[in-house]
Amino acid sequence: MNSIENFDNIFFIGVAGTGMSALAQYLSGTGKTVRGSDRYFVPGESNDTRNKLESAGIQCFFQDGSGINEDTHLVVVSTAVEDTVLEVQKAKSLSIPIIKRSELLAMIARSKKTIAVGGTSGKSTTSAMLFDILSQAGKMPSIISGAGLVSIIKENKIGNAKVGSGEWLIIEADESDGSIVQYTPEVGLLLNIDKDHQEMEELISIFSQFKKNTQKLFVVNQSNALAATLSADSSFDFTINSKAGCGYQATDFHQQGLQISFKVQEQLFTLHTVGKHNMENALAAIAVAHQLGVSLQDCAKALEKYEGIYRRHQLLGIKKGVYVMDDYAHNPVKCAASIEACQHIAPKVIAWFQPHGYGPTRFLKDDFIQEFAKALRETDEIWMSEIFYAGGTAVKDISSNDLIQAISQMGKNAYFVENRNDLLNQIRPHLTDDCVLLLMGARDPGLEQFTHQIWQQL
Repeated sequence: MNSIENFDNIFFIGVAGTGMSALAQYLSGTGKTVRGSDRYFVPGESNDTRNKLESAGIQCFFQDGSGINEDTHLVVVSTAVEDTVLEVQKAKSLSIPIIKRSELLAMIARSKKTIAVGGTSGKSTTSAMLFDILSQAGKMPSIISGAGLVSIIKENKIGNAKVGSGEWLIIEADESDGSIVQYTPEVGLLLNIDKDHQEMEELISIFSQFKKNTQKLFVVNQSNALAATLSADSSFDFTINSKAGCGYQATDFHQQGLQISFKVQEQLFTLHTVGKHNMENALAAIAVAHQLGVSLQDCAKALEKYEGIYRRHQLLGIKKGVYVMDDYAHNPVKCAASIEACQHIAPKVIAWFQPHGYGPTRFLKDDFIQEFAKALRETDEIWMSEIFYAGGTAVKDISSNDLIQAISQMGKNAYFVENRNDLLNQIRPHLTDDCVLLLMGARDPGLEQFTHQIWQQL
């Protein structure tokens, strides 16, 4: 059961999800027979994800059990799929092995030389940057990502997976469900440890196990106080602060509009992206690639062509002097970094944020309030709509308005608009001919449509 070579016909329940679709495309790209179902695949209705999966050779079904039969060797389920689902019951009745997405990713990772990117933020961006660098260096890597790379999306694909002919596979190691401890990578990269879904003690325990499981090279961010405590050897590590003995240090940061530049060991790097946090992500990728034999010059060439990833500071366009940015930021540190990155673009940032889940919002309430208040300038504004509710038995004893009221009491410009569909009308009088409208949020499948609607109707 522990080798992916044992399975040739694999079925995914919930294949439209970002994590699931990446694995499905990867396995299809290696020559496996892959099929999948999703409740969003309604017969007779067009579905972009389904079209792209089928173009990749993955046969898609509605979630009615028709895609699973005696020829199916393995069924993969996402964490959102419960045992009561018809297809799970059918797989059990046919005695087909059923595993979780994270177990499959661990199995795939064992079949390649793997670089696992861990941390509470920046995983998708750093993975994409590292993929571009290793590609530029002729190493032909594979990638399984949590977000679509713009360069792969341009090939009319979902963009979150690609199979290369080389020996290296880049994966995101997720701490939010604890699955990171299942991987035994050649290279482990730890970007940061910040409060997100779990208490700090739990995060430290998880990332400590990640370090123990890493086979050869473990690289950490010495700029992050908690990550630095897990360093294996500071000469492997990177920092954006001055730190003696650290292997890789970024200096001379500069942001001009939508472009950043910095130096590493006197090599100049220029990227078409924003924010110090992206310098940090790039430096992480540089540190790993350089220790795998890629020159700093090749790293710089690759990153100059880096096109970004989907919904990570993605510029939807500029209209009437308003820069409309779409970002996946969803924990306090990420949201603050996102706002600060946009402050280099225009004298006013109007940020909108939709928290997800009542439990996570309650858990992070004080951190959200402090981080937003600290990041906002006198001219900036924060707007929030009501918390996104994905279903289940959540206790709805907190509102986005609780956060807004607290931020307002700290002297910041903070506004609550319960229904996000009312946002544009209420925000219009606040827009200027030189400002950024930053739209932030995660987990809600309707966000993409919403952000594009704001852009179109601006």
